[in-house]
Amino acid sequence: MLRLRRTLFVALAAPLALALAACGDKAATEGGSAPAAPVAAMPAPAGTAWRDMVTVTEADGYLIGNPDAPIKLVEYASLTCPACAAFSREGVEELKEEYVNSGRVSFELRNQIHGPHDLALATLVRCGDDQTFHPLSDQVWANLETLVSPILSNQPAVEQALTLPPEQRLVTLAQIGGFYDFFAARGLSEDQARTCLADSAAYTRIAENSNRQSQELNITGTPTFLINGRKLDGVGGWAQLEPELQRAGAR
Repeated sequence: MLRLRRTLFVALAAPLALALAACGDKAATEGGSAPAAPVAAMPAPAGTAWRDMVTVTEADGYLIGNPDAPIKLVEYASLTCPACAAFSREGVEELKEEYVNSGRVSFELRNQIHGPHDLALATLVRCGDDQTFHPLSDQVWANLETLVSPILSNQPAVEQALTLPPEQRLVTLAQIGGFYDFFAARGLSEDQARTCLADSAAYTRIAENSNRQSQELNITGTPTFLINGRKLDGVGGWAQLEPELQRAGAR
């Protein structure tokens, strides 16, 4: 049996109410800077669109757009966070079409893990091709209540699942949550999903990346946005984020 590190144990065993409470928690950050000069649009290679290009970064984030964009937007998000779901619903399409597609802005999504069901979902959205990570994440957020409700209403079963050997924990948790049918309807077969969730080394890396980056960057809740490495204070949705992109030169 794999000996799990403490960071993974926290990700798997943290009380769900505590994990959900982290959504929307914000830390103080440095103040805003003066508006930057406008950045010129950068056309994508012929026959392509920047919004369709995906790069997996060294931080285990999934970046869409021009990898060399001068304005680099990073979102730390939890797949079980209602505020992240609201941003996905209200802002992501405009962000991709108006800003990412211009080549001025790249958008990198990184997971912050808020409990065992969140870790299972983060594993599943990585299970297919790289290009499916963002669409599947948006689908999870669009159906958040449907996916989270069975987990919250079956706490004894969830707790029992977490006592199983590592290669069985998330496999069983996904069964409790009805995750297999959800992802199968979106192109990821149950066999694929079970194989990914049984890979304890892979999901350990996701949990440890979340823990390490959260500590290094003081990411205390989700969504948290960074523009060119600067963490944005008080920015929790598209209405607050778009002006920050424009101040950074995306105009």
